[in-house]
Amino acid sequence: MDLSLLARLNEARAKREAIALVTALATGAARLVTREDVAGDLLAVELAEAFRTGKSMVVETPAGKAFINVHVPPVKLVIIGAVHISQALTEIARIAGLDSVVVDPRTAFATAERFPNARVIAEWPDVALPPLKLDHYTAFVALTHDPKIDDPAILHALAKGCFYIGALGSRKTHAKRLERLASAGVVDAALGAIHAPIGLDIGAVSPAEIAVSILGEIIATMREKRRA
Repeated sequence: MDLSLLARLNEARAKREAIALVTALATGAARLVTREDVAGDLLAVELAEAFRTGKSMVVETPAGKAFINVHVPPVKLVIIGAVHISQALTEIARIAGLDSVVVDPRTAFATAERFPNARVIAEWPDVALPPLKLDHYTAFVALTHDPKIDDPAILHALAKGCFYIGALGSRKTHAKRLERLASAGVVDAALGAIHAPIGLDIGAVSPAEIAVSILGEIIATMREKRRA
């Protein structure tokens, strides 16, 4: 591989940027395509599928076969609120292969003992979130039910373009949340992207069941074709 391509590829992976190396199998000619460049590419459909699934593939082109070697960042889960639902969610997320971070300024709840398999940050969101570098490959959930904690965190997640943003609360609670976020300058399109009430509608009742519904909705959103 051309060293300049290798350097750019390594740079993208270090920055959690999705990127694909497209190699013509007949000639060995290679090029890099970012997720943002897909729409204008001759292999737009195939590249979109590769970015959506995270799977590399051999494709047919007018010039012969090509190999799309796709590199997408691992999805990370950021949870606001060290509550019972979060305890279950971090466990099933681990089984699904997602690394979890729990943020909650309430030190009585945000402890390593309650979350043995997740990173716990006992800080307010405005302190904890910027170093986490939320991005398009971040799933974000707000579970505290406390606007002082959840609202600033949701604003940050919206600004960073997280592919999934969910918030706990009834429709009435969410309507009030939307009013507060709108007054903070969030546009209607962004407000409409928030999943609330959070989780798939499976009749979940217990914290563990709600956690299952949340992870199911995250996975469903992650695999949607429009995401690419």
